[in-house]
Amino acid sequence: MRGRSISGALLVALLAGALLAGAARVQAARERLYPDPPPAEDEVLFRSGPAMRRIAGAFSSLAADLYWIRAIQYYGGTKRRLTGGALPSETAPPPGGAPEAAYRQLYPMLDLTTSLDPRFNIAYRFGAVFLAEAYPSGPGRPDLSIALLEKGLRERPDKWEYMQDAGFVDYWYRHDYAAAAGWFNRAASTPGAPWWLRSLAATTLAEGGDRRSSRLMWQSILQTAEIDWLRHDAERRLLQLDALDRIDVLQAAVDRFLAVSGAPPSGWAPVVRAERWRGVPLDPSGTPYELGPDGRVRLSAGSTLFPLPVEPRGSLAPS
Repeated sequence: MRGRSISGALLVALLAGALLAGAARVQAARERLYPDPPPAEDEVLFRSGPAMRRIAGAFSSLAADLYWIRAIQYYGGTKRRLTGGALPSETAPPPGGAPEAAYRQLYPMLDLTTSLDPRFNIAYRFGAVFLAEAYPSGPGRPDLSIALLEKGLRERPDKWEYMQDAGFVDYWYRHDYAAAAGWFNRAASTPGAPWWLRSLAATTLAEGGDRRSSRLMWQSILQTAEIDWLRHDAERRLLQLDALDRIDVLQAAVDRFLAVSGAPPSGWAPVVRAERWRGVPLDPSGTPYELGPDGRVRLSAGSTLFPLPVEPRGSLAPS
């Protein structure tokens, strides 16, 4: 009797396994013939910060953390989708519309995050960078970046770091040096602000567009950044400025070779011999610079510093 019971159970188990395997094959065939539509874009269902804050009640800070994580995932996922893990030309046209269309949910997410927690320092400072970054690394919306920082200042008028960040956005992304100097002056007048902000304002106003001003700005951010990501980004930007300086020197050498030979060099080898260098010049990351057939020196697309920033008009190489 017991043996028949065991045999029956084994038969049921085998039958269930066969049915599951068949169901899996049917499901696989269905997915091949009728694939699911692509997931819809991550929509922000609640756009009213005050309303969401009332709903969240005592859990507003927790809700802000969750929306901040969601904003980071949205930004990072969109950036990976657009760049494929490597940054193409910053001016490449976006698929299907204006650059900001690809990131259209970013500002609503950041706005909601900072409405749930009006003192969310990281969301203001990181979010401002995300919004200002040129396409495809971001939506290229320095206006929304400034708006987010101004929102933070309405909550914390003494937060000179937000004023410094706004000045940076006006300087680097808008190339509005008078506005940038105004922000730096305003920050310098805030109690507790570092003394060098006043000097930064004067330098920006006098030498707007000068690479030396950019270096001073990034050095100041490196010295005062409270967040590791900002410090690392400032270090990378300073290395990019070093690369731009080096390109100017290398280009002068290539131009000298062209003036003597009457034709662009076929590669680095003849220039290296003529200049008596030890080898092919490397950028600060250790990657060789490229020398195009047109005789122009460029940063390699394989460099960790690629792409170099688009410099403001009137930017000067160091004398």
